[in-house]
Amino acid sequence: MSTDLGLPVMGGLDLVPTTTDKQTAKDFTSDQEVRWCPGCGDYAVLAAVRQFLPTLGIKRENTVFVSGIGCSSRFPYYLNTYGMHSIHGRAPTIATGLAVSRPDLSVWVVTGDGDALSIGGNHLIHTLRRNVNLKILLFNNRIYGLTKGQYSPTSEVGKVTKSTPLGSIDHPFNPISLALGAEATFVARALDSDRKGLTEVLGAAAAHRGSAFVEIFQDCPIFNDGSFDVLRKPETKDQRLVPVRHGEPIVFGPQDNRQAVIQNGLGLTVVDAATVPTEQILVHDTSNLELSFALSRLSNQDLTHTVTGIFRNTDRTTYDDAVRTQNHQAKNATGTPDLQALLNGRDTWTVA
Repeated sequence: MSTDLGLPVMGGLDLVPTTTDKQTAKDFTSDQEVRWCPGCGDYAVLAAVRQFLPTLGIKRENTVFVSGIGCSSRFPYYLNTYGMHSIHGRAPTIATGLAVSRPDLSVWVVTGDGDALSIGGNHLIHTLRRNVNLKILLFNNRIYGLTKGQYSPTSEVGKVTKSTPLGSIDHPFNPISLALGAEATFVARALDSDRKGLTEVLGAAAAHRGSAFVEIFQDCPIFNDGSFDVLRKPETKDQRLVPVRHGEPIVFGPQDNRQAVIQNGLGLTVVDAATVPTEQILVHDTSNLELSFALSRLSNQDLTHTVTGIFRNTDRTTYDDAVRTQNHQAKNATGTPDLQALLNGRDTWTVA
């Protein structure tokens, strides 16, 4: 195996030790009292993660959760794994250091739309660009919950909050488009209340080697209650949720009113599935960056057609593999690092 640069990879794909010992959700549950507001979507995500982690067969001591600042960033306290509650927006940076120096660890980042996309935006995009081998769970509730209800980088235009009493005039980020623009190798979206869909996405993210970015729509019942209700209510969700699977036609909605996604110039359009030939209906391809990006733009902030599932899943050399390769090449013939040679570099010379 080699990197994109043709260099041999030092450390393969199976560096995290696994175990055959039976593990349960209880094993991954800490003794800390969970302290979120009643009805917070974080509870549902935590329950899904606790149920999901034992299925990986990775020991608790080889699992690390790193968070920044925000309601979601309490996550490490509630899991019986290693964890770090770090500083605002910098969780990807700390997690990068862990992933590079400890290839035996399964490294996860838990963050929110404020933490990751405001002060932490620069750290997020460069982690994705570098393709560091870690998993990023971004809880998007479109509000600053911990600091009591200011608008966030994903709040809709016109959103009335404590910091925007006349309505937000900022154009919001689309986190999926942002991640795809940074050329993340794995990008997905799930809904906190959809346990099956969320678990499937988490499993695929865990199996991916490289940066895996998962946006999770999550309700804040105190400061942004009902923000995703149209994606949950039986009378509206079927016509709005567009689940995608690699290799399958993009068709959604109840059987008596099926909708389909077709190509429309450089963009995509939703049509009545009965009005177009089957061959015109798009088949999802997670290796197609252009298609993935077009799907991310299928819906605006009104959630008219909201794609869930895996947008992109492709392979590229990971940053940490490339670092280990360079470290190996920096060693001299005796197998120890030649520090003086590194200090001298290429721009030194001897004056006679």
